[in-house]
Amino acid sequence: VYRLPAGGRLLRVREGRRPGDPELFADGAWQPLGHAELVKLTAEELRLHTGLPNSELPAEMTDSRDAVAAVLAAREGAVPPADPYRRSEQSLVTGHPYHPAPKARGGGPVAGWLPYAPEAYAEFPLVLLGVREDACVQDGDTGALDALGRAPEGYRLLPAHPWQLDLVGGAPRIREAFADGRLVRLGSSPWSAWPTAAIRTLYAPGADLFLKFSLDVRITNDIRRLWRHDLLALRRTDDAVATAFRALDGGAAWLGDRGYRTADFAFEELAVLVRDGLGGHVTPGSTPLLAAALTEGAAGAPGPTGPAGRGGAVGFDGNPLDAPATLADPAAWWTAYLRQVVPPVLELFARHGVVLEAHLQNTVVAVDGAGTPVRALFRDAEGVKLLPDVTRAAGWERLVYCLVVNNLLEIAEALRERCPEFDPWEPARRELGRHAPELPEVTDLLRSPVLPGKTNLLLRWTGADGAAARYRPVPNPLRPPDPVPDTVP
Repeated sequence: VYRLPAGGRLLRVREGRRPGDPELFADGAWQPLGHAELVKLTAEELRLHTGLPNSELPAEMTDSRDAVAAVLAAREGAVPPADPYRRSEQSLVTGHPYHPAPKARGGGPVAGWLPYAPEAYAEFPLVLLGVREDACVQDGDTGALDALGRAPEGYRLLPAHPWQLDLVGGAPRIREAFADGRLVRLGSSPWSAWPTAAIRTLYAPGADLFLKFSLDVRITNDIRRLWRHDLLALRRTDDAVATAFRALDGGAAWLGDRGYRTADFAFEELAVLVRDGLGGHVTPGSTPLLAAALTEGAAGAPGPTGPAGRGGAVGFDGNPLDAPATLADPAAWWTAYLRQVVPPVLELFARHGVVLEAHLQNTVVAVDGAGTPVRALFRDAEGVKLLPDVTRAAGWERLVYCLVVNNLLEIAEALRERCPEFDPWEPARRELGRHAPELPEVTDLLRSPVLPGKTNLLLRWTGADGAAARYRPVPNPLRPPDPVPDTVP
């Protein structure tokens, strides 16, 4: 039971990793809240708390709920992909558990976005454009783009996400570029790519290449454009991260952002970023899986059914947390996960001043045949911070939120949901504690009563930029329990 801080009303929910069945105490009794009533209550509380109005967020919350319903309907009876990595990337039906509108798709009609939705097992060809060489802007290694098709003489190939082209193709400067020949249509790719959990990032299996596009849709906190300032910083950031990974003691891998290509008249709108594929980064004989997929779903929720996980399921067939070896010895699985994920993040910070955005959606874990983690892969230079561009304290806070709160706590609770008697925190303390001699912040982390929790709800209500993260304290399960005092006979 919670007393809402602004209005003083009492709210209770069913306990669990994903609380549910909200009820409000009113007229002397507990009244069940449907989604619309819960959105209304949330908006009222936020208006009282901040003194600010906001009509956008309640609409996004409704849009998110409707998007989940549309995705579940699309998955009903569908056959999931055979590739377990693709199944994991396309399994996030409910998405970010601590965002008020994790699945909002800009409020547009379902027919406009569902063909491009990873959760609906989408795959589709890209639109191939040619940008005249005198209007082409690029940096880094973009040679892989030229192998995706053939551009006329005097042009460079510029693949486009079909949804983004639908959204921005009518802009005057893009229409003018088509009219005067700076931009030409070259048809569609003869092959299909499929969207990862990030929606705007696609994987082209034949080329073993990830392609990240701008997408003028608000997804969670931000309009998902490749912003000019991020693109201009890409080479410096990615080079710093790649150099740091090469110096690591262990075998973690970085999926490098090699470079970008765009048009000078639509620098952000038509930008495409080239990212390493999985080849050469995954241990032979292992299977890469998106870490976020391991936490999707909850006890009592509909899960994958049948040999390929048919149905409108939440979760994915092949989750290593459900493997017999994991359920028989959760401590061994958890220790292996910690050993693969934690050291590279802490070592990059301690030795190179690199702050990885190691949340679940940027972490890919490769597992062996028994489902045991054998390597961690990290991605997305856009989310990386470098010291001293940010202060050490700010960088550490961001690292702790991404690695501990968003990643380790979620995986640990998903494992505990399956193995209720298992205590994940002593192994986590040991793994983190190994780095205390090199990283004094670890000692404070293990002693602190609280961790930084990102205030996504307030960010969206106040209209703050998603990068302007604010944090509020949440309980720290890493802190050892206080000793039980001796009883006096």
